[in-house]
Amino acid sequence: MRNHVIIIGGGPAGLALAGRLAATTARVTIVERQPTNALADPASDGRDIALTHRSVAILKALGAWQLIPPDAVYPLRAARVLNGQSTQALSFAPDAADSDRLGYLVANHLIRRALYDAVADLPRLTLHCGVGVTELTARREGVRVVLDDGTQVSGDLIVGADSRFSFVRDQLGIAADCTRLGKSMLVCRVEHEIAHHGVATEWFGHGQTVALLPLSEGQSSAVLTLADGAAKRVATLPPERLGEELERRFFGRFGAMRAISPVHIYPLTTTWSRHFTATRAALVGDAAVGMHPVTAHGFNLGLSGVDRLGGLLAAAVARGGDVGHPLLLRRFEAGHRAATLPLYRATNLIVRLFTDDRPLAGAARDIAIGLGARLPPVRRAVSGMLAQQAPRDRRPGLPPLPRLR
Repeated sequence: MRNHVIIIGGGPAGLALAGRLAATTARVTIVERQPTNALADPASDGRDIALTHRSVAILKALGAWQLIPPDAVYPLRAARVLNGQSTQALSFAPDAADSDRLGYLVANHLIRRALYDAVADLPRLTLHCGVGVTELTARREGVRVVLDDGTQVSGDLIVGADSRFSFVRDQLGIAADCTRLGKSMLVCRVEHEIAHHGVATEWFGHGQTVALLPLSEGQSSAVLTLADGAAKRVATLPPERLGEELERRFFGRFGAMRAISPVHIYPLTTTWSRHFTATRAALVGDAAVGMHPVTAHGFNLGLSGVDRLGGLLAAAVARGGDVGHPLLLRRFEAGHRAATLPLYRATNLIVRLFTDDRPLAGAARDIAIGLGARLPPVRRAVSGMLAQQAPRDRRPGLPPLPRLR
């Protein structure tokens, strides 16, 4: 039977798109290289995702948010940005009249599990797991996908949701700017002496970027970005030495630290696809835009892109239209580019400014943070961007910054 939509990639973006179409009569197929049990019960990968209010609303509409254990959801009440060991911070907090938090922190594997559970039993969804794609064609008359077990699947639209190193994107001939940064992100959960009060803190220091993402009180997700070689050396430290190393790199601001989870390391690559669509094809998630993690917007932008495409496809199915029509795909691309390009460029600018170790760049960072701290409109605008909600005039105070030791 011919499918409306064939999704290549069963990660969060692919599963969310299938869920977005659940209320329609669309027939959907997902193709995923990983076996079914890896989707149904994914292993922890060390990443804790900062979800905006809009992303939570999307997950609720998909029926996935309700499947995440409430005690594994942590409020992100505010955020701070510092330049090295400076005590001057650029702080962001939500409007007290609207919300008491910027968003929420949830482990990535729990989000993936919830999305799978939300779609696994959908009547018009077919899952091909544990197989790859050997060939795909997308023409005006339709699309065809050949799997490495010989199965052939036909349909009206191919959606690439298969990572920032997308096979689908390459097969469609869509060019992409892929930048390997020569740095890696090291993540693990830690216990620490001094309370975080639900505030995320990020430091840009010489040769490193460190961030502490608040979980339960006294526990956080530690994120350390270093040159590839240095990151690998830190990752191999025994647990007791790792805690000491993290305490030193966090300038002792949160007291003694102890690693309480395995260390995971991720080489950093950013991706910007020159186009998000082709003939009867679209890209979502990291296949379209692979963000630097410094502003924590990659997952949220991917989810908003899925919601945008899913809404257009659902409307087309409801009126008996063509889900692969060029005008529909152009509308998706224009909307998603408008939503992602400013943040992609702004994030890359932040990375260049705040990871430049030259003395002049350090002084520029201090000036930028000082100006932002003294200009409430700028601060409120960034807070609104972080929370993906409209900023207002009032903001609550933040707890004092822990002192350097």
